[in-house]
Amino acid sequence: MGILLRVVAMSAVVALSACSPNVAGAGPGDGQESPATQSTPPVAIVSASPTPSPTPFVARTATINVSGDLLWHNSLWKSAQLDGDGGMDFAPQLAALSEFVSAADLGICHSEVPFAEAGGPYSNYPMFAVPQEIAPAIAATGWDLCTTASNHTMDAGWDGLVRTLEVHHAHGILTSGSYATESDAAAPVIFTTDEGVKIAVISQTFGLNGIPKSKGRDWSVDLIDAEKAIADAAKARAAGADIVAVHMHAGEEYSSSLNQQQLDFASAVTASPDVDFVFGQHAHVVQPIDMVNGKWVFYGMGNLIAASGPAKPRTYDGYMGQVTFTETPDGSFAATAAEFAPTMITPMRGGTPSRVHLVADELRAGSSIASQLEESAARTRKTVTALGVEGLTERQ
Repeated sequence: MGILLRVVAMSAVVALSACSPNVAGAGPGDGQESPATQSTPPVAIVSASPTPSPTPFVARTATINVSGDLLWHNSLWKSAQLDGDGGMDFAPQLAALSEFVSAADLGICHSEVPFAEAGGPYSNYPMFAVPQEIAPAIAATGWDLCTTASNHTMDAGWDGLVRTLEVHHAHGILTSGSYATESDAAAPVIFTTDEGVKIAVISQTFGLNGIPKSKGRDWSVDLIDAEKAIADAAKARAAGADIVAVHMHAGEEYSSSLNQQQLDFASAVTASPDVDFVFGQHAHVVQPIDMVNGKWVFYGMGNLIAASGPAKPRTYDGYMGQVTFTETPDGSFAATAAEFAPTMITPMRGGTPSRVHLVADELRAGSSIASQLEESAARTRKTVTALGVEGLTERQ
């Protein structure tokens, strides 16, 4: 606003001086000023301090880390028993990922299958109900939020859906995609980073394997619907979200080719100014990464953990994806970096438990299975980059 001048007027003195006559002999003596005509104090002019310069803009950033299906087949339960010293400990299977996941501002996992009651009974494919001991392993790996909309969401019925959410929440893990109450379904799921960046996550699935939703609870699982995803993104923006990520559980199983539903959905939601990023799972094999309407789309990241058997070797390949968003001077956020990090699963063999390997880290450290890791990463790299999108990097 510049410099402000504040004038202090001695109004009473000035007024008196203006009204008093200057008569000779009326004062103490000739040549002397009468009290009324003596010099008045000077007018005080005070300069205010200049308005401080605006604080320089410092951009905030937010990294979002995503990955493939957590598909807990029964041999993985047995592997957890090997690690558990009498109980079940799933954390060692995922331990190699912890540093990468924890370094992100928001780590998102995909909990594809529901939890059983504590202590079981458990069930394997095709109707899963898996041990609750998985939840502390998810938390220990560093994930902040898990998407829960999948074709297996209703495998254990309504009780299983609710239980799955409660167990995640009990371990400090947010969820998106399935809901225990109608009010939860209506409210945006928003995670706030340490820098105060608000990230909303929307999760939808192509179907529920023919299992109906619980009667009267159509809101309990979000099915693929681009219009609803766009409306939910707008609602999240209105609730204060700076970034909106949309998850789709879709695609053809064991196919790296994208199906029409995936393409149509990605095209529709990325056309919305309220959507910033799309990612997905379900195919159980790696699918390409693309940029659609100027926004990153990670169509399918393969399995992060699974044990589909030797007949399906590509289901042991996967990748973790990460997108960095940077704040612009107008307060919006733009994607400024995107990377993928190949992963590989080694299944349980004899007394050796299953493990997920972050390929680059293990090759750098000198792995005894380096050739396997390199072959897996080469397959992943070829598929992920098949569309020739620019700006994508591989984590080294």
